[in-house]
Amino acid sequence: MLRSVAGLACALLASATWAQRVPAPAEFYFDADARTAAPVVAIAGDGDAVHGRLLQLVERNARNADQARAQLAQALMRSGRQDTGRALYDQLLASLAPRAPLRSAVHWNYGWDLYRDGQPGPALAQWVHALDGRLVKPSWAPPTLALALWRLDRRDEAKQWYAAAVRTEPRLWDDPARFPQLLPGWTDAERAVLAEVFAAWQADPPAWP
Repeated sequence: MLRSVAGLACALLASATWAQRVPAPAEFYFDADARTAAPVVAIAGDGDAVHGRLLQLVERNARNADQARAQLAQALMRSGRQDTGRALYDQLLASLAPRAPLRSAVHWNYGWDLYRDGQPGPALAQWVHALDGRLVKPSWAPPTLALALWRLDRRDEAKQWYAAAVRTEPRLWDDPARFPQLLPGWTDAERAVLAEVFAAWQADPPAWP
């Protein structure tokens, strides 16, 4: 009985995430937003020894404990311990102030870890949170949100976000052959999905506004 209730709760949460409200794209997205769109690193490196040191920072509530939590959460998710990684990410976000400088970077990284765990809906929610209440218009937003929306079969919205990338840098985003240069941190599979968005945009580009 408990398992069925838990399963129903997870299904309802998944449905709510799939229906994640995404703001309409702005006209341009020129901001680099480099402090957000980058891994959170407390200690350089990877492996068990580094993970152990990160855990020590968390347990001691060191000055960089929040960065250590984020780095450790990512390491856990990428090593197959998704439940523990998600719990650590959620704990960290619950502890951060709404306008904490680290918050947007945690949302951005959490989104990628969720997407690469096969969860584009929750990933989209994290990326939208990374934009909430901020004055910047980051260049990572149009292709990243287009990627998640396409995977969720929200095709018109995906095209609208891709169109924002083209409006911002028309000479860069008009050819998928540039994707490896523009999106070096993406996998080939992720760039292939964005190429599908490009093809749909090219066939029927949405008007602005």
